[in-house]
Formats: sequence, structure tokens, C-alpha cells
Amino acid sequence: MRIAQEQGKILSNLEVAPNIFLLNLGLPQVAETAQPGQFVHLRIGPLPDPLLRRPFSIHRTKPEEAEVSILYQVVGGGTKLLSQKRRGERLDCLGPLGRGFAIPKRAGRFILVAGGIGIAPLIFLAETLLRKEKRKKMEVVFLIGAASAEYILPESELLCWGVAVQVATDDGSKGHRGPVTDLLTRQVDRSVESCHIFACGPEGMLKEVAQIAGQQKIPCQICLEQRMACGVGACLGCVVKTRSGYRRVCVDGPVFPAGEVIFE
Repeated sequence: MRIAQEQGKILSNLEVAPNIFLLNLGLPQVAETAQPGQFVHLRIGPLPDPLLRRPFSIHRTKPEEAEVSILYQVVGGGTKLLSQKRRGERLDCLGPLGRGFAIPKRAGRFILVAGGIGIAPLIFLAETLLRKEKRKKMEVVFLIGAASAEYILPESELLCWGVAVQVATDDGSKGHRGPVTDLLTRQVDRSVESCHIFACGPEGMLKEVAQIAGQQKIPCQICLEQRMACGVGACLGCVVKTRSGYRRVCVDGPVFPAGEVIFE
């Protein structure tokens, strides 16, 4: 895997939902080589604050335009500073990093389960699935969960290629009232043999997705969200417990087979 360090030029940095921003960067090398599920490590400000880079899932790529999109939520000082960056500024970027989704060679039924900002890498995955050759008998179902309707991305940022999108909100303000895993349970009840599940979101959601997939014996890959320091496997600051021991999310993941991860 080729890792590049680039000075990415900010093309836009816009708020698309409350405290959720879409950052578009000019990153030719990352755009050319990134795979769904991988991430970039951004240096947001001058040392010493914030001291460490921040990891962000790659949301979309446009290799022909040398562009990479990052979808992020403002949750602390680092992301707050990032939200204040303007067009024309540059960010030091390291990437693409990590192990992404393993895309099945055979067509089938692909169920994507997103919780909150976990939608970011799954948009990239969905677009890649749809672009990969001309798959016959392929169905992509996108299940999106959020606290309320205001946190669901606008339709312009969702898929426009005929993907079946279903929404669940905690307060019932849009779609199903309840967790997105309720929608997943309904979907696996009618799944076919060649079904695959891909998920990204809060740990509690991923744990339930893994349980559902395991009970139904459906192959499932989950993308973990973890705090990181180095991002390249040197510091062991992002380890997660698996059936084969502790693994580093930054290099052994962030995508893992769901059955391998041991949730506390």
C-alpha cells in the first residue's frame, strides 16, 4: 500500500447538518489510491495544539478531479478548529491509511448499516460497489440511523443511483422510530444466500449488528471508530480486543470481520 504525505488544499468546508461538515480537499495521490474503509490522518493546526493528527474516514473520492471528501462531526477542540478552516488553506495529510472493506467478488445482496457519522465510509463503499464492473443481480440496501431527522444528510449528499435507502431515527422524526438495527433485523429475514453486511457507527450499534449477523450466519464487516495517535501502528494506542489477540485499528483495521471483534 502506498502512503502519501500531501499538503491538501481546502476546496470547500461546509456545514451540511447541525455540527456536521463536509470537507473537500485537493489530494491527488490519496484520491488515486484510496479504498473504501481507509482513512486519512490530518494535522489540523500548528504545534502544540492540537498536538496529534486526527483520523477521518474517507467519505468520497474523485480521482479524475484529484479530490477527496471528508465528512466529520464537531465533537471537540480539534474538529472545532477544523470547522473554522476556509477555502484555500492547506492541511497536512497522511494517507490513505488502514485496511478497508474486502469487496466480495460475486454479486449479491449488500446491506450497509450506518449509525450517525458512521455513514461516511459507507457512502464510499456503496459508490464503489455500484461502479465495480457491471454486476448482475446486485442489490444494495442502505440503512441509515440518526438521533433525529436534522442529522440525516440532505438528499444531494446521499446516493442517486437507485439504491434502496431506509432511515431510522431515535425520536421518530423521520422513517422508523427506533434503532437502525430494527431495520437490519427486517432485512435479514428476507436475505438471500449471497448476502453481505457492512456497518460503521457507534460501538453499541456495531455490537448488535455483529450479533444479528452471527445469528443469521451472514458475512459481516464492521468499520471501527477509535482514537488514534500515530495512525501507522507504532504507538499501540488504538488496540482492540479480538479473538486472535489485541489488534491495532490503524493498520490491522479499521475494518474487521464482525465475528472477530470482542465487544466488552
